[in-house]
Amino acid sequence: MSEPVVALVMAAGLGTRFGGPVPKQVQELTGKAVVAVAVESMAAGGCTDAVVVVKDGMHNHFRLALAASPIPVRFATGGSSRQESVHNGLQLIDASTRLSKARKVLIHDAVRPLVPAYVVKQVLAALEDGAVAVTPAVPVVDTIRQIDGDVSEVIDRSTLRAVQTPQGFDREVITECHRRLHAEGGEVTDDVSCCERYGYRVSLIEGSRMALKITEPLDLDIAETLLKATAGAGHHSGRRVRRVLSRMDPRPSHRRRG
Repeated sequence: MSEPVVALVMAAGLGTRFGGPVPKQVQELTGKAVVAVAVESMAAGGCTDAVVVVKDGMHNHFRLALAASPIPVRFATGGSSRQESVHNGLQLIDASTRLSKARKVLIHDAVRPLVPAYVVKQVLAALEDGAVAVTPAVPVVDTIRQIDGDVSEVIDRSTLRAVQTPQGFDREVITECHRRLHAEGGEVTDDVSCCERYGYRVSLIEGSRMALKITEPLDLDIAETLLKATAGAGHHSGRRVRRVLSRMDPRPSHRRRG
């Protein structure tokens, strides 16, 4: 059997801003659970297996949501923080006879279900080319102001990037880095930062605005609209949607003239 490529899909968040009795990761997105669409996106990009990290007591909800997954799915139980949940997922992979053979692992937020397959493929390609920690990122579109008391000032957004997932890693490196972080009780903002904390270089690739994060109910409506538009536009839909989204990109080279 070929070497596995594992998607570690994080779905243990509480979703306090989303609200409601049902976790946003199992909310319906054009007839499928958000987490199911996320796993399908990872599979389309080249992942062969998925480990989905869920909140304790929610396993049955997610098993039902992922019953038709195109790749094998295993479940890990989340911790009190996202960081602890990632650590738990990596430990499950490390303990698996099959999954521990993987050289590459992609850590992805279930609430970014529409990440295009080409972004996943580019993350994997960067790892294949020798990168240890890779993240997709997009230019910041909005004007950003930094506040200090009653004073605020504009920050040059040309130097800023919004970080997305999936973030890709050499599996042994990210497992060891999270193990060290867990033992130290340290905190980081994302998983590439965990590697960076221990001296590893982070590589950036171009992300996609399709990989929007579902945080509030409105985000789910936007994602559903995008998904329906993609499905209704035929096999050229990805290009068409990307053309629309590219007009939102502030870089002149990425804007198309009308």
